Amino acid sequence: MAKQKRKVPEVTEKKNKKLKKASAEGPLLGPEAVPSVDGASSKGGAVLRPVPDAELELSPEEQRVLERKLKKERRKEERQRLREAGLAAHHPPARRSGAELALDYLCAWSQKHKNWRFQKTRQTWLLLHMYDRDKVPDEHFSTMLAYLEGLQGRARELTVQKAEALMRELDEEDPDPLLLGRVQRIRQVLQLLS
Repeated sequence: MAKQKRKVPEVTEKKNKKLKKASAEGPLLGPEAVPSVDGASSKGGAVLRPVPDAELELSPEEQRVLERKLKKERRKEERQRLREAGLAAHHPPARRSGAELALDYLCAWSQKHKNWRFQKTRQTWLLLHMYDRDKVPDEHFSTMLAYLEGLQGRARELTVQKAEALMRELDEEDPDPLLLGRVQRIRQVLQLLS
């Protein structure tokens, strides 16, 4: 059985090479497709005809794989031609960061936009980073507190639990002047939600 597994890739590889070579040359022609010398077609003369795919003995899966490879190569060649012509390839616009998206989500909530809708990923990001002044600036924190008032269910419980745990952790450590802003934010969240 091991010998068969080794032979299958070789056979597929040969078929792929054959089909690739044939597609690069143009339409496939049968063995009787040798044109006559004078170009006229007589009874015994050659007739040009395409070779059906069945004669290549490629399974549908092999054909799909080969077509994908050929399509990829055509795209690569097209990009190369564009590069040589000096045209820059079309690049999609840069994606916005999670912080920007989350803060936009918060601002849209505060302005009560008609197209605002709840997004769990944005809320989760805000709840994870609301104590960090670099990620949620002070001008957005008051809006964040207003957003937290409407927090319900498990999200509210977890937020309170995490805030209490952070407070205990910070109380045990020596007071660091850099963490005073964080402590103040944690206290505000606890006062609001408790």
